Amino acid sequence: MSSRSSNPLARMHQPLQRWLPASLLGRLTLVMVAGVLVTQLAASAIWASQLRAKSQVEAQSSAQYVAHSAAGAIRFFRSLPPAYRLLIIQQLREMGGTRFFVNLNHAYVPIEQIAPHPLAQSVIATVDATLRSDLPHSPGFRLAFARPDRLVVAEHDVRLDDLPNAWVQHVLLLKPDPAPILVIQTEIEPGNWLYMAALMPNPYFLDSSDPFAWDRLMPQILSLAVVLLLCLLVVRSITRPLAALSDAASALGQGHDDEARPLPETGSREFINTARAFSAMRERIGRYIDDRERLFISISHDLRTPITRLKLRAELLDDEALRDEFEEDLDELDMMVKGALQCVKDSDIHENPTEIKLDTMLGRMVRSAELAGHAVAWQPSGVTVRGKPLALKRALGNLLDNALFYGARAEISVRQEPGWVLICLRDHGPGVPDEAFASLFDPYVRLAHGREQNDGGMGLGLGIARGVIEAHGGRLVLSNHPEGGLNAVVRLPAV
Repeated sequence: MSSRSSNPLARMHQPLQRWLPASLLGRLTLVMVAGVLVTQLAASAIWASQLRAKSQVEAQSSAQYVAHSAAGAIRFFRSLPPAYRLLIIQQLREMGGTRFFVNLNHAYVPIEQIAPHPLAQSVIATVDATLRSDLPHSPGFRLAFARPDRLVVAEHDVRLDDLPNAWVQHVLLLKPDPAPILVIQTEIEPGNWLYMAALMPNPYFLDSSDPFAWDRLMPQILSLAVVLLLCLLVVRSITRPLAALSDAASALGQGHDDEARPLPETGSREFINTARAFSAMRERIGRYIDDRERLFISISHDLRTPITRLKLRAELLDDEALRDEFEEDLDELDMMVKGALQCVKDSDIHENPTEIKLDTMLGRMVRSAELAGHAVAWQPSGVTVRGKPLALKRALGNLLDNALFYGARAEISVRQEPGWVLICLRDHGPGVPDEAFASLFDPYVRLAHGREQNDGGMGLGLGIARGVIEAHGGRLVLSNHPEGGLNAVVRLPAV
């Protein structure tokens, strides 16, 4: 039941893992950038809603003020005799005008309206409702917002640009940025239409209600850029010491500790403690390896002397059968000492890494095998890897020897994958039972057919090969080939 319930969660996490960066720097940067962006967007959304609400209230108040003024002007012109209306309008223009630009037409003048805008529509609705409330007996009102450069003010397509500047520059025109103009037209009597145009108390109310205007976005963008830059610098300062620690650990694991630089004890207190602990561990491991090598060399040297003495004394025995048994036991003991020393030395060869041409190395191994009478199929690949030549040759040589001892003939192939070089060595022997793979790399473990084919071996070759390959940052994988035999795949980092 629990495994079934966890499967959907695992399926949900798989797409997320594909999108997440692999490095800690990338993940911390992504999290911090996403957090800043989400916070900024949330704050901007709240601020935008408050700005729109404030702009709506201000626009409604301004619309009612303009509507009341327009209603008073309409009553005034309705109260005048028709013959006096043009005279009054002319006098108002010569005096500099009033709040409204006023004109009389014999019919409704079509207006080219601005693009639809919710706040403009709200203002028009409020002005219309207020006018109808103040002038309940009026036949109706035609309202619209228009741009100054396209505004028609009189019959016969007379535009605002055609009028003298003195008539309109203080009433309708704002420089250098013109604002939308509210136009109110109503029929005060049959055949006479009153045309009134005016700016809103806040002429730029449409722009002030837009939270995404450029002058408002620019400070937010600059502040966001500064915060993101600081986040990147902080994340970089945190992850740089971790990258140094990772490189040092990788060098230690691959046996390149001599080339590794000391970890800098800078940064946070936690990293300084970690760097000190790692440096102390690296020193202890170095001392342990040196002590282990000296110990095995000493043991080998100390044991060879008594073994040699025992062999000489065994030659003095008169009983030939007993002498043969002694010599056989001494040879076995000598072989065990040599094998243990070889196991230690072969897994810790002190060489400088260099560029290795696999064609040259594998070609020599193949020619040596062919001279010994073995059949090896191989094709040059032109691939180069970086590593310790003698150690890598010993590892590949052990794998090839196993393939030839236990499989009669072998095949070697080299191919490249993204970031990796694959060296495949396949034999044509009986393969390995599935239950034996778990212990195949253990020292002194040999399968039955292995003991029959190579009675002089000690079962150390695979363990040594795996240790060398892993020290190069690679991996050794053993599996039975579908067509028979054992297939050994060596994965090494590409140059």
